[in-house]
Amino acid sequence: MEIKRGTAVSPGVAIGPALVLDTEGYRIPARFIDRCQRNDEVQRLRAALREAAAEAREKQSAISQKLGKQYGAIFAAHAMLIEDPELVRELEELIQEKRYSAEYAVSQVIRRHAKALESLMSAQFSSRSADLFDIEKAILRCLLGSKSEALRQLTQPVIVLAHDLTPSETAQLDPKLVHAFATEVGGRASHTAIMAGALEIPAVVGLGRFLTDISGGDEVIVDGNRGVLIINPDEETRERYEKTRATISTFYRELSELRDLPAVTKGENSVRVQLLGNIEFPQEVQHCLNRGADGIGLYRTEFLYLNKTTDPGEAEHLDAYLNVLHSLGSGKPVVIRTLDLGADKFAKHVEKQHTEHNPSLGLRSIRLCLRNLALFKTQLRAILRASAYGDVRIMFPMISTLREIRQCKMILAEVKEDLEEERIAFNKQLPVGTMIEVPSAAIMAKELAREVDFFSIGTNDLIQYTLAADRTNEGVANLYSAGDPAVLRLIAQVVDAAGDKVAVSVCGEMSGDPIYTMLLVGMGLRQLSVAPQNIPEIKKIIRSVTLEEAKEVAGAVMKFDTARDVNNYLRDRTRRVLPDVVN
Repeated sequence: MEIKRGTAVSPGVAIGPALVLDTEGYRIPARFIDRCQRNDEVQRLRAALREAAAEAREKQSAISQKLGKQYGAIFAAHAMLIEDPELVRELEELIQEKRYSAEYAVSQVIRRHAKALESLMSAQFSSRSADLFDIEKAILRCLLGSKSEALRQLTQPVIVLAHDLTPSETAQLDPKLVHAFATEVGGRASHTAIMAGALEIPAVVGLGRFLTDISGGDEVIVDGNRGVLIINPDEETRERYEKTRATISTFYRELSELRDLPAVTKGENSVRVQLLGNIEFPQEVQHCLNRGADGIGLYRTEFLYLNKTTDPGEAEHLDAYLNVLHSLGSGKPVVIRTLDLGADKFAKHVEKQHTEHNPSLGLRSIRLCLRNLALFKTQLRAILRASAYGDVRIMFPMISTLREIRQCKMILAEVKEDLEEERIAFNKQLPVGTMIEVPSAAIMAKELAREVDFFSIGTNDLIQYTLAADRTNEGVANLYSAGDPAVLRLIAQVVDAAGDKVAVSVCGEMSGDPIYTMLLVGMGLRQLSVAPQNIPEIKKIIRSVTLEEAKEVAGAVMKFDTARDVNNYLRDRTRRVLPDVVN
């Protein structure tokens, strides 16, 4: 048994067989075979080894002719390794003595050798592990007789393990078949993590290197509550986690009883906090309704651009927005954020528009839209048209200057004029808001408040840009913290600037973390927009404290000068109210 610790990004516990994506998605069909199958399995192995060696020699010949014999020699070495008598003996022994399937034996043996090479101090030897992984893939391909099993082609439940998953890859995951995932890299606020939460798949990221320690088909446990991956758990650990799953299930059943109750603080001076849902896809509306959301506080629209070779048209936008409105029902708001494309999300689309040297600080989000007016106006038309059918609100992301928000409003006015000329219905009083996720916007909040109807504080980027700490880089994960006093002072400044005239919500991951609930309420926030699965916990905390207690927490926190002191204090206060939700 081996335990790896990383960052928990989507709660829940899953137990099951591993699908290791660094073998190009090959899923080991079985770990063990019947005793009577051993000789047949050995013959399968030998046939696959002969085929893989022959393929390596074909590559040797082709590469030698194209690039020279010295390069072809790499594949000659591959062929020799595949046919190495000692390797063959090891593989056959595992089949005969331990009744491993041929695929499982190959993965176990080659990964053991790869890990040994990587442990050597010499870079020359450790780099050879890549050759062994190539050989593993070649043999598995011959054994399975087909292309790798793509995420969309799964037929049995698995736990996906990978170096990393792109947002588009994460979006492909089917929760019915992918019960959890874990990655070597990534951070709490990465968009891959956000999508995992949206799909309600338990996930742990930033585990560091572990893929060489595991083979496809190995049993693993992903603990998305504590940020733990357990490889080949022993029986005692497995039983303990089975009980944990049952306990979690009971806890969430109890929270579900709060679904139809308002998020109101206790006591005489009670206040109502509007709990809204963050969604990525239209089908998530049902997740929000199931948990008693008051509406949609952040509707990310980037999914419309996933895996597309052309930009979506107005009809496609409108259909998606109406789908959300109809699913949500009347009387509940839907805040649609305009395209937030670029940087760590969907880089291919950005690259075809513009070459970026520092994408996080470059042409992304509203900047990209203002440079692509046709794309921008298409979305604005669809949002305006959707506003005729429900409480739609529009929000512009990554606004960093007054000039940008004024440009956006001017373009919106032009689109309104076009629709009026075409006699197309829309809400002429459509509420307009801006994200506060850049320090300059927080500093200029008083001036921005004169331009918009509402603010939504996007803490993911606000933390990143304030602390100069890439939210996807585990190397600076110790710096990236919602509890940093600099971040908290900016939030307080925004709330103060908004006053009574401009509504303020928090829609970043901070708002869905239970330890910050009392703090945010005590700072004056009356709207929180969170991932659907976090709504019950946040509601429970709000209903368990008085406004005076929340203000006391906020007052104490604003006196601390380090994120560690802030977070330790908040964890302690939250445990007193609701110990089950704090790790």
